[in-house]
This record gives sequence, structure tokens and C-alpha cells, in this order.
Amino acid sequence: MALTSHVLEQDFPPPPEPGLTPSEIIARAEAMVPTLVERQAETEERTFYAPDTHEAFAAAGFYRILVPRRYGGYEFGLGTFMRVVMTLARGCPSTGWMYCLGAAHALVAATLFEERAQAEFFGAGDFICPAVVAATGTAERADDGHWVVNGTWAYCSGAPYATHFIGHALVAGEQGQPPRPLMFLIPRDRLRVLDDWGRQLGLKGSGSHSITVENARIPDHFVLDATHLSDVTVTGGTPGLTLHGNPQYGGAPLSSMAVEGAALAVGMAQGALDVYEELVRTKQTLTPPIVTRADSPDYQLWYGKAFGMVAAAEAMVLSAIQQWDDLCARGPAAFTVEEDFRIAMICRESAALAWRAVEEVIQPTAGSGAVRAGERLERIWRDLSTGHSHAGFAVLLTTTINRALAQIRLGRQAAEH
Repeated sequence: MALTSHVLEQDFPPPPEPGLTPSEIIARAEAMVPTLVERQAETEERTFYAPDTHEAFAAAGFYRILVPRRYGGYEFGLGTFMRVVMTLARGCPSTGWMYCLGAAHALVAATLFEERAQAEFFGAGDFICPAVVAATGTAERADDGHWVVNGTWAYCSGAPYATHFIGHALVAGEQGQPPRPLMFLIPRDRLRVLDDWGRQLGLKGSGSHSITVENARIPDHFVLDATHLSDVTVTGGTPGLTLHGNPQYGGAPLSSMAVEGAALAVGMAQGALDVYEELVRTKQTLTPPIVTRADSPDYQLWYGKAFGMVAAAEAMVLSAIQQWDDLCARGPAAFTVEEDFRIAMICRESAALAWRAVEEVIQPTAGSGAVRAGERLERIWRDLSTGHSHAGFAVLLTTTINRALAQIRLGRQAAEH
């Protein structure tokens, strides 16, 4: 999405490369794919991508794609960011996952928090901020009006290089009332990253370590009380839209987070299709007539089916991104809860189709040799399987959001989260 003219006219600090374009930053990601493929095993062993990869991402501008121009970011938009995500995941699913779920939440932070807070946490330019929606911590109001937060949050993808963290805690209710949610953003110096990742089936290198916070004092402007990220509505406008003037900072966060998962699934499936095509081109059939698999009608059918499924999954997520952008451009009133849910469901179906292409077609017909431990396809299958079990897609988008959208459409409840 292009920057609005009034934003360009402001005297903001320039990003490191003022002339950098979206197509150039995507090309930089594409150039990194061969190296990411080669380093998948070491990334898994380390449990996060290497420091020199992190430095390369920073130098390429990846951590500033969604950061507002006001703070030295590129403000390129969701489409550019997700193109980079799909490309990196195509090379190394763990790396793409860790990058995406760390850098993506610049969009959330720039949308929901007030100017004072944004000036502080975007001050360094690069922004890496894992986010966890499970309210596994507690928060208490301090005497000075700020907050004291305690807790441990698991699955904080991007934690090893995080500059900040977005978490949710519970605040005790008053006079017998149930606890209410609280969303907070906390700087790196007030949290601790635990060494507890890497034992899962897949995404072993995704840097999804736990984060613990012990008696951390958080200023009130870094907190959104009685707010949960999955329940945010934007129809009344957002602080980010007012501050930056760019419609992308007025979009609903639930659907933008669903786009993250779909883009990652599509990128992984594209990587699996790359492996499958190489196998089809180079391996022979096992039974007569002995020919290259590319000459076998069966493999032609399987490859064509897998190709079509992956292409359709990509088209779905790209359409979801365009629809998200279009709603932002139409203004806050257009981005209703129903529209938010609808785009999230498109993303759910995109991710499911990408998984089916690998699980139903590519992996079974590639042959057992292609899924030996350490083979690229074996790793992609494990990673995509683990991503498929993500609670947001496996539970929230298949139960709660399904019912909520049906209730809105059928007039069984008010159009609220």
C-alpha cells in the first residue's frame, strides 16, 4: 500500500535506504532462499536462525517493513511483508515462522497504541515483537498508576532476537466479578527468554521459546486494559490511523494474524512442491515401464494436482490480503467484525489446502527415501504438520469464529467479538 501524501511531507527520520522499493525487498528475500535451505539442519539444532542470518535480515530492512515511516520504517504494507514471509518459509519453514511471528506485530503495535507509547518502542527502528494471546499471566495496578506483571508465556515465536513482547494477563475482578483481560507490551530488558524450545515434532528452529516476566513494572501507556487482541474492534477508528494517516494502521488484528498463518503454510507448501518437482524430474518409476517420473502418467497427475492445490492456496491468501487492504482503505466503519471473521476464514481454508497438498499428495507419493530423517521434504512435512496444529487455526478458527460468524449472519447475536 502506498504511503499517503501527507505522511511523506512530514519531517520524519529517513529509513536506512530511503529509495528502497517493495519489489527490491522481496527480491532480497528470494536471493536468500538457497542459503536458508542449506542451513535448515543447523537452524533446528540451534532452535533459532543464526546471528548472521538475523544481521542479514536487519541489513535487508526486513524488520522495518511494517514499522511506520514516522519512526524510520518503510511502511510498505501487509502484502509486501507477507510476500517476504512466504519466500523465507519456502526456503526454511522454521526461519520463515520465526521471522514472521516476530516482525509482524509491528502492525498491531502501530495500530493500537497511542503516540507516546509508539515513540518509545519504535525508537530503535527495527521491531521484533512476539505476541501470545493466551492470558497466562497476572497484572496488578501499582500505586503510581502503572502495572506490575508476572507470568510465563509459551510459544513466543521470535523470542531469541525480540526487542519487545506483547502478552496478555488477567486482572482480578472486583466484588466477585470475573477477572478481565489486559494486553501489554514490554521491552526486552524487563523479560527473560527461557531455553525450552526444540523438542516439538516440527518447527524446531522457529525460536518459539517461552518468555517469563517477574514483577516487571510497565507504564500505563504500554497497557490496554480490558482488551484482548483477538477481540479488538476497529470500526470506531484506531490510534494508529489517526497518528499515521495510513489506512493499514486501521485494520482489524484478528484477520491480519490469520493472514500470517496462511502465508506461512503456503510458503512451506511451495517449498514441498519444489522438492517434489525435483524428484519427479530426476527419479525413475519403481515398476515397468521404467521411465523418469516426469514421463509417468501417474506422477503427472499427482504433480498437477499438488501444483493446483498450492497455487489455489496462494491465490486465496493473496486475495485475503487484498480484501484486508481494501477494507482498510474504505475506512474504519467498513471493517466490521463480520468482515474480520470472513477474511480470517479465507485464511483458514488457504492454510488447510496447503496442508492437504503436502499431506495427501506430495508426501505419500514422493517415496520413503524423500522422508528419511534430515531430508528436506521430511522436515517440511514435520514443520507444516506442527503449524497445522497451531491453536489459532486448529481450534479458534474452526470452532469459536465459525459459530460467531454464523450467529452474526443469522441474527442470533449482536455483531461483536
